[in-house]
Formats: sequence, structure tokens, C-alpha cells
Amino acid sequence: MPASKHNLIAARNRLVLGIAIVLTASGLAHGDADRFEPVRERIAKALVDHNIPSIAVAVAHEGTIVWEQAFGWADREERKPATEHTMYSLASISKPITATGLMRLVERGKIDLDGPINTYLGEAKLRAHLGETDEATVRRVANHTSGLPLHYQFFYEDESHRPPTRDETIRRFGHLTFAPGERFQYSNLGYGVLDYIIERASGQPFAQYMRTDVFLPLGMTHTSVGIGPGLGPHQAVRYTRDGKRIPFYEFDHPGASAIYASAHDLVRFAMFHMKEHLEDQQAILEDASLDAMQVPTSGDSKESGYGIGWSSSVHGHGYRMVQHSGGMPGVSTLCSLVPSERLAIVVLSNTSNYFPGRLSTMILKIMLPEREREEDDGGDRADNEKEAPIPPKFTGTWKGHLVTYRAEIPMVLKVHGADDVHVRLGRQLETLLNGAQFRDGWINGRFASDIGTDDDRGRDYHLHLSVKAEGDVLRGPVSAITLPDQWGSSAVTHWVELRREDSTEGD
Repeated sequence: MPASKHNLIAARNRLVLGIAIVLTASGLAHGDADRFEPVRERIAKALVDHNIPSIAVAVAHEGTIVWEQAFGWADREERKPATEHTMYSLASISKPITATGLMRLVERGKIDLDGPINTYLGEAKLRAHLGETDEATVRRVANHTSGLPLHYQFFYEDESHRPPTRDETIRRFGHLTFAPGERFQYSNLGYGVLDYIIERASGQPFAQYMRTDVFLPLGMTHTSVGIGPGLGPHQAVRYTRDGKRIPFYEFDHPGASAIYASAHDLVRFAMFHMKEHLEDQQAILEDASLDAMQVPTSGDSKESGYGIGWSSSVHGHGYRMVQHSGGMPGVSTLCSLVPSERLAIVVLSNTSNYFPGRLSTMILKIMLPEREREEDDGGDRADNEKEAPIPPKFTGTWKGHLVTYRAEIPMVLKVHGADDVHVRLGRQLETLLNGAQFRDGWINGRFASDIGTDDDRGRDYHLHLSVKAEGDVLRGPVSAITLPDQWGSSAVTHWVELRREDSTEGD
């Protein structure tokens, strides 16, 4: 056998042996292990084949945690095994947890869900390019229909940039790019605004309020906003897909993305939201509030859509699924509830991959074998809108400005044909609008230009344009989204407004 092949086999065997040791260390906490053996085998194989550092799973059924187990390494370099109590970065599963804290203040009469969110803000307020700010209610911010734009920013500990104050973030990016109630636009910024009004209404820092009013009353002792004092040894380090350790990072929207929790704590949180009132948990919300959080108030039907922190859908086999997923650099997570079956499933991983959805589906088939179900890898929403070439009525030259928080930049959009669209920003070279499409009344596409802000922290980015025609005016959001790299990424949204100059192709 060639030496290189022998070394590869030996390395693989050492890795498998290491995983086996970690599996033994984690162990099963409850229930019958045999029925979950296919899932354990799938996880063990995935850790090797896909270079996944670790996966943690917890399953609760009919008021009992029937399985919780972790696989792999929470910290490869320090050789720390993952356990069911290891704290994973949750990404967007932070949203239903933040929403739980919000609903406590609603029940206390400190926040009105249907009142304008600007009522609860300080010096910096949301402003509207379209619609009225008074219609941007707390509920609409929570269900992503307030008009706030696409937004995410990560600030790494090995960089000089730090998150701005929340007032400054709102000044820069807190503008409504759609009329409130017009459409669903998933916005981390919205949950950054929500954690800010939680601070202001409670009189406590967000992290402290969540600890005292949500985590501790629910017995979530391995949960925190960020990594709290003394919790560092319990965290799962985030890794890139090729196994590189990602520097710790924070956000300008902590309520959307910053919460850490163990699989054990998160499945208990899910049980509480199914009204499984455990003896060692306080009933921090009334059952009516729990119901209200799960009712879709944005979406295409009363059965499917987004409520207050939870996504809800009715599957073809008849039961209603309430869930939230999470994904960002070094994170892939899924928390799923089937309230009618008293079933909750949690899958957490400390790298970006698609296994939480697949493993959840496997567990569903084991737990509900009598049900006919669809293959569904999880996620927040489906997108069934159709794209088409840009109609001839838009042919011509459109001129105006792209407006950032720093400057108004002259912009020209030339529509030569259905798929021949060019853009010029300021004095930069004219460039093609790539992927130009017409969708639900909006012109969409992306192009490469410099907008003169440093939000990208020196990384390459494209501008993603989405403008709607109102007479002889095109206006809408343009998001600067960094190109994929090892871990740095951001998406911040500005505003563009253009007027038709002529009905010909122009120069």
C-alpha cells in the first residue's frame, strides 16, 4: 500500500476513534437509545465525511426529554468534547427567545404590540421612505413586515471595528424601504431594535434582563446573550467549513443573533412554548401569549407565515410545525415544535452545514412513524414568486441618487432591453446590472460599485438593487452585501430614487 494512502487511512481511523471517545463521554441522558441509532450513525458519519466539529441533539416528547446527546468537539484545539450542556451560538433562534422577553413586557403593560415602535425609542427614530412610521408597530417589527430592510453585521474581535451605539445604527440604517404591512422582509435590524426597546422599557441592559426575566426563571442555566462571565469554558467554538477557528464576533443586532444556549436548555425552552409547564420552571408567560407568538401574522395564509419570533406552517400530512432556524459564520441550528404531538426537536452545530434540517426530518420519522410527512429540511420561509425579464415599458434612462448615511451619490440606470441593463454610480465606470429580473412589480439585479462607506471593512461586495416603478419614478432599497469569504460578511441597506429622463435607450 502506498505510504500516502496508508497515512490517510490511519488519520481517518484516529479521527473515528476520537469521535467514538467523545460519543461515549456525552452519552444518552434519557429514554430508549435503540430507536435513535440510525440518527447517531448518520451523525458519526457526517462528522468525518463533512469535517463537522460537533453536533448536539435534544428531543422532548409528551413532557419528557427522551434523548439528548452531543457528538464531536466543542473546541478541537483544546480537545473539549461537546455535551448536551455545551453552549452553541444560536444565530436566528435568538429571535423567538428575544420575543419571549418582549412578551413579558407586553403582559406587564410596558409595551403595546400594536403601538408605533418609535414610541419606545430614544433620540434616534425610524424614518420612512415609503409609508408612515406610525404604522411600523412593535408587532410588525417582530413579524418582519415593518418595512425595515435586509441587514446583518458581524464585528470580529481581531478587527478594530466595534458595533456602533444602537442609536447610531438606527440613524444609519433604520429606514423603512417598504410601506409597513406591504411585504415580508426578514430583517435582523428589526430584532436589534426590539432588544433596544426591551432595554429601555425594562430599565436593564438587554443581557441582564434576559438572564433575570427569561433564562433563570425557565431553568436555562447554560444560556446567555453572548458569552457571559464564567461561561467561556462551556461554549462551542465556531469553525469555518474547512475547519478554521473563527474569531469571536458580536453584532449591532444582538436580539436577532447573539444568544448562546445548550441543546438541553433550548429543548426546555421549546417545551415551555408548547405549554409543558415543568416543575422547575416559572410560567413567565400566559398561555394566551404563547399562542399569540405562534399565530402567523405575516404570510400568504392563516396557517403559514411568521408570528412573533416563530415561523409556522401546516404540512401536507396535517400537523402544524412551529420552528426557527439559524445560520451564520460557524453556526447551523434548528429548533422545531409540533405542538399537537407534544414533540420538540433541537439540532445544533458549530459550523455551517445543512445537517440540522436533515437530522430533524429523520427524528420526525422516528417519533411520528404513523404520520405521512413531507421531506423538509427546515428554514423560515419558502419563496415561490416568479421572475421574468424586465418589461419593455421600463426601457430608457433613469437618473437620480443612491443615498447613504454619508452622501448622496449620482446614479444612472439604463435599460436597453429585457436583460440588458447598465448602471453608473458617481464617476465610476458604467457596469452591467447582473441577473436583471422583473419580479412582482420590482426590478432586481446586482452590480459592482463603491458606495464610499466602510461597513464592509475592506471586503469586496456587490450592490443588490430592488426598485419599484411609481409613474416615472423608480425607488427602493439597495443592499451592499459582501462576497462570500472565510467568515467576514455583512449586508447593509441604503436607498435609491431615480426618475425617467427619456423613453429611449439613451447614450
